[in-house]
Amino acid sequence: MYLNRLERKAMVIGATGLVGELLVHNLLEHSAYSLVRVLVRRPLELQHPKLEQHVVDWEQLESQGHLFDGIDDLYCCLGTTIKKAGSQESFHQVDYHYPVRAATIAKQHGVLQMLVISSMGASAGSRVFYSRTKGEMEDALSDIGFQSLHIFRPSLILGDRNEKRFGEQMAAHAMKLLDRWMKGRVDKYRAVHAATIAQAMTNIALVQTKGNHVYPNDVIHVLGVDGG
Repeated sequence: MYLNRLERKAMVIGATGLVGELLVHNLLEHSAYSLVRVLVRRPLELQHPKLEQHVVDWEQLESQGHLFDGIDDLYCCLGTTIKKAGSQESFHQVDYHYPVRAATIAKQHGVLQMLVISSMGASAGSRVFYSRTKGEMEDALSDIGFQSLHIFRPSLILGDRNEKRFGEQMAAHAMKLLDRWMKGRVDKYRAVHAATIAQAMTNIALVQTKGNHVYPNDVIHVLGVDGG
């Protein structure tokens, strides 16, 4: 265990996404954090005494390494879809290169703990491009050598998105209808609310357990119960 540190400082990347925005609100309201620094392409429509926003160029992130100084917890909520990204190459850039680049810089600047959203089924050996990319990201982050790395593998994520993803909306509606019957063996496939993931990440960060840890979907439901 780490020594408990009051007034922790967090950095969030992917803060404009569904989970990321909720996570930022969680951290800003939590007494354990004195600073929440977000790296964004466009500013959040949010003001708070604890909030620092920095508009960055992800291709030139190394030149802004000083932004990682003094950070205790790096939260990564980056993620897109191949349709939104426009190509597999662009998807790989957002879901693999950006998290790994940020993590590498963070480690160089003394960040000890990283928490990242991956996906159910993530595996570098998967035949599915999406799952393979997530698995490759997990492996690369594991090799960086944080004192604590926490990987969250949710199923379908529920919540109100800024952009509309028709396929996800239809799947989410079906999952909500089926949720009451998805117990026992299929419990691990239940859709999970974005607020639950955000709460689970916050809870785990403050436990400050050393080592690499992976949290499957059914465990996220338990860890984030206060955020549902």
